[in-house]
Amino acid sequence: MPKLIRNGAVVEEAAAEFLSLEQVQAGAVGSALILEPGEAPDQIPGELSRFELIALNFPVFMDGRGFSYARELRELGFGGEIRAIGNFIRDQLFFLKRCGVDTFELGNEQNLEEALASFADFSDSYQAAIDQPEPLFRRR
Repeated sequence: MPKLIRNGAVVEEAAAEFLSLEQVQAGAVGSALILEPGEAPDQIPGELSRFELIALNFPVFMDGRGFSYARELRELGFGGEIRAIGNFIRDQLFFLKRCGVDTFELGNEQNLEEALASFADFSDSYQAAIDQPEPLFRRR
């Protein structure tokens, strides 16, 4: 079972069976979807609420489209789990969480406990985001 970070804790979970966007567009039914770079949320047919989990694949840590996709999913009203998988790095966890990602499947499971510390890298944020819709100057 893979280990994940979910809501600030390390958990073990059975591997999910993801449908691809192409399968969903062809009419396949399931509760978990994986989006690859270049497959934006607006390409998902039907209601997002039919999915319990949408995973965003990061094939390389320099590809930031998953950040935008997470924000778009939350802005479209998706309330299920958004999971980052692939090759993102510890330094990106705090920012992925701000965009709406709530579960992280890091490639290197042995560093999960260390990665938890990254959520406390910053005590506050200036900018508005999914996790804090008001910018700092409006909160003061």
